[in-house]
Amino acid sequence: MFSRTGAAAYKKDLHNTLALLEALGNPHRQFKSIHIAGTNGKGSTSHMLAAVLHHAGYKTGLYTSPHLKDFRERIKVSTVGEDNTSGLQLINESFVIEFTAKIRPLIETIEPSFFEVTVAMAFAYFAAQRIDVAVVETGLGGRLDSTNVITPELSIITNIGWDHMNLLGNTLEKIAFEKAGIIKQRVPVVIGEELPETKNVFYQKAEAMHAQLVAAQQYCSIAGSTETLTGLFVEAVSKSGNVYRIDCDLAGHYQISNIVTAVTACEMLQQQGWEITKETNEFALGHVVPITGLGGRWQVLQRQPYLILDVAHNTNGMEQVLQKITRCASHTHVHVVIGMVRDKDIGSVLRLLPTAYDYYFTNAHLPRALPANELLSQAAVFGLHGKAFNDVNEAIAAALQAISSKDDIVLVCGSVFVVGEVDVNRFAS
Repeated sequence: MFSRTGAAAYKKDLHNTLALLEALGNPHRQFKSIHIAGTNGKGSTSHMLAAVLHHAGYKTGLYTSPHLKDFRERIKVSTVGEDNTSGLQLINESFVIEFTAKIRPLIETIEPSFFEVTVAMAFAYFAAQRIDVAVVETGLGGRLDSTNVITPELSIITNIGWDHMNLLGNTLEKIAFEKAGIIKQRVPVVIGEELPETKNVFYQKAEAMHAQLVAAQQYCSIAGSTETLTGLFVEAVSKSGNVYRIDCDLAGHYQISNIVTAVTACEMLQQQGWEITKETNEFALGHVVPITGLGGRWQVLQRQPYLILDVAHNTNGMEQVLQKITRCASHTHVHVVIGMVRDKDIGSVLRLLPTAYDYYFTNAHLPRALPANELLSQAAVFGLHGKAFNDVNEAIAAALQAISSKDDIVLVCGSVFVVGEVDVNRFAS
């Protein structure tokens, strides 16, 4: 399981996924889809688009990874409850059990990875639920990712940054090449952020595939934004002349870029005949969390003092988080609870962190996690000092006990798995 062990679980081909889907009657051909790749932002953007499509009245499936608390978070489908509330609900437990039992003989024969089985499960569930459209997030890279068996209505690449270099390549161009693998013949593609090092990779691949390429930052601009520590209001203007005023419930500053990408993608879908109104976009992009259940993206558990969870785990993500604090709370004392996994570029992340903050080093409970004591030792090289804790909840409790002002911030970050182990019920106010 890649989540637990890392690179040893990564399989660089689509053979097993195709074999699993063939045995299931190729369910991925029974619904329309949108395919999303990128180093950062692909999870938030996937949830944004799923919220929009659901609110527009389409029965929507959402496949993302990894999960925070429950495996079933990876696979969700539009549902209307008995009280007439609607949103995306987790896959039924019974389906997970029955699917696994049904496919077990094939699993024992071809030995697919955990991720390959999960992708097949998602597509089988979407087909069984008779969805209209699935928003599908890649797991790793794009070209050889298990999700790259679909032919979508639209492809999206949010951005390119330094992550998983041991598997995707040690230059931005190589990483971009892998992500560009989701660009399909004559399928439009939206590029969220353009970099000089990667721009040509995408344009060349799109040209070779006769795919229309739209650069989101050229199609949609930000007319203004207002940001607080716990909120974000964005006014975006698209090339079509629409002005979107979005009171975003995802308060991280990095969501501005994701909103630009999502607005561009929605207008591209409109041009293809999808019934998505400006009002639908504004409402859904302001209510992503209640519609989809997304967590861990600048998630505020407490106020005064502030306890904030963010799954930032690479240089780009950490830069965005630190910039948010600088803009909104520059004179506030910050306590950082951080844990990381072994295969990240740990030194590059630690190098970004301010020495003035207090640190509480911890680790998730999985083999891939870097032990808290080792992280403490590596951090000391960069002048970062604190204590080590074997459990994130112990670390949070110590940080909350050490606060000196109601305006202090306790930030939990560094790994999806560390954030996932936070006892939300214990700390939420």
